[in-house]
Amino acid sequence: MMKSDKYSQDIADDDQNSKPMEGVFHSHLEEKVRPYIDLIDSLRLIGIDEDLALPTIAVIGDQSSGKSSVLEALSGVALPRGSGIVTRCPLALKLRKIKCGVQWQATISYKGQFTEFNDPSLVEGYVEKAQNELAGEGVGICDELITLEIMAPDVCDLTLIDLPGIARVPVKGQPEDIGHQIKNLIGKYIEKDQTINLVVVPCNVDIATTEALKMTQEVDPEGKRTLAILTKPDLIDKGTEKNILDIVRNQVIPLSKGYIIVKCRSQKQIDDKISLTEATRVEREFFRRHDFFSCLLREEKATIQCLSTKLTQDLVDHIKKSLPLISEEIKKQLLSLSKELSQCEPGPPLDPQQRKIFFINTLTKFNDKINRLTSGDVVNDDNLFVILRSEFKKWKNILDDTKGPFHEKVQEVVAEYDLKHRGRELPGFSDYKVFEMVVQKLVIQLKEPAIETLRAIRGTIQEQFSDVSKTCFLKYPYLQSVAMNKIKNIQSKQEAKVEERIREQFEMEQLVYTQDGIYFKTLNNIFSADGQKVSEDNFAGFDCRSKYPEMLRAYYKIVVQRLADQVPMLIRYFMLKESAQLLCSEMLGLMDGANVADALREESDISRHRIEMQTRVDRLTLAQDKLSNFV
Repeated sequence: MMKSDKYSQDIADDDQNSKPMEGVFHSHLEEKVRPYIDLIDSLRLIGIDEDLALPTIAVIGDQSSGKSSVLEALSGVALPRGSGIVTRCPLALKLRKIKCGVQWQATISYKGQFTEFNDPSLVEGYVEKAQNELAGEGVGICDELITLEIMAPDVCDLTLIDLPGIARVPVKGQPEDIGHQIKNLIGKYIEKDQTINLVVVPCNVDIATTEALKMTQEVDPEGKRTLAILTKPDLIDKGTEKNILDIVRNQVIPLSKGYIIVKCRSQKQIDDKISLTEATRVEREFFRRHDFFSCLLREEKATIQCLSTKLTQDLVDHIKKSLPLISEEIKKQLLSLSKELSQCEPGPPLDPQQRKIFFINTLTKFNDKINRLTSGDVVNDDNLFVILRSEFKKWKNILDDTKGPFHEKVQEVVAEYDLKHRGRELPGFSDYKVFEMVVQKLVIQLKEPAIETLRAIRGTIQEQFSDVSKTCFLKYPYLQSVAMNKIKNIQSKQEAKVEERIREQFEMEQLVYTQDGIYFKTLNNIFSADGQKVSEDNFAGFDCRSKYPEMLRAYYKIVVQRLADQVPMLIRYFMLKESAQLLCSEMLGLMDGANVADALREESDISRHRIEMQTRVDRLTLAQDKLSNFV
């Protein structure tokens, strides 16, 4: 195994004097190591590992291989232990060495939750709670990352990612494919070239049959980035010690990074409340006095202390080698993203002030389009005024179609007046109310068709306004929702107002009244053949029952014309012009109270892709800045 003299000279390796692990490096080395590890952690924190692989150490092992015990020994705290799957979520274990005398501190974070605490005994409970929240109560697994940062004077500067133990057979409550799920999760980490694979293997099993080592051999066949840890050396059978020595000395399954053997706390030691510090002393004493393994201390291939030194050394060396490649990859991705972004449809500016201006312009464009629509411009696929004219023409046709039946009804009343309608008046006289009621009855029947015309046009206008909203706010679901609600509410209120005006109009038509000169002109034309000529102040010549049908026909023409114009004018004014004014006013009102960022939140696939690219650019640019001091 290759060794670095620079690191080795600082390792406390006195066989005669066992010491607790009080940190691996002297301060001058810590100053050189810590920045590199902090750099990678900061890159991981900003999410750069979504874009490219970062140097990391992934810890894997079969179930009950002693993986948790190794991590406990490195971190100095108790982690969840037991049979079956103990690690149910990836756990990023960040170890940070602080000055002696400074209080032990820790932070656990996952899915946006952060908890700080200063009692080491709480670690196990917090990790279990996090796993239960992410993976559920029981024995399921989840690929959500939990980050546990520990700052203490007796740890080395190191970051590892602990992965679930490899299960072969599902236990009660586990899905049948649990083994496949775990392997997939582990594979995502160990297959990356930037990952150092730390494989934990018990000494009392055949190393060639361990699933963890098989998995690493599949992704790292030459063993260039695999380091194996042999655990439980106190459980091996007598006579197999030399086999273990051969493995540790890289003579069985060669690995470039080699092997280290450790002895962690046993369950009995845990039950006896043996501290991790004491366990470290006991471990060293075990190897020092061992008939076969004592030589491994001198070769720096035994104890947790040697492991922590090597891991830190390997990780920092790996980081140093990787930084130029990472920097080059970031430049490459930034160039590609910038090119793709330049071809992408632009969205709201990120600058708050510019975003507000963009917001105002977006609302103004919407209002301008609504106003153009009400002015007769074609802004949608369908011409609104062509549709309105068509509906108003239908209304006019309904009115015209009633002229004939109206005239016939009046003639019928005249013909049957003496038999059916004459009251107390003498023969030769006529009761005006009889004919007035005929007009009122026939005119009032037009009210419902008028209201049906209103409803049909309300639907058309609302649809056209909504189309403008969808077009202008295509990428902004909040604005589109607000606009659609306002359109619906305004149209509903305006429809009620117009319906009331139409009903009022028909109430007024019950008065049977006109000053229209056309009425008198029509009568003069009717009776000119008889040589009669009258003015508006002299109607004696018309006062004849036989003339009533023609007289009322002339009046009905005026009623028809009045309704043919008045109903459309009411609809156009209130449903179109006033509705547009109210809508534009309310939309501009959003500038005062709306949260601009929420209002301009986009949902379309194009915008989502653009936002994703911009987020990546920001992330990569920040990473590039952080790397600039190292590369």
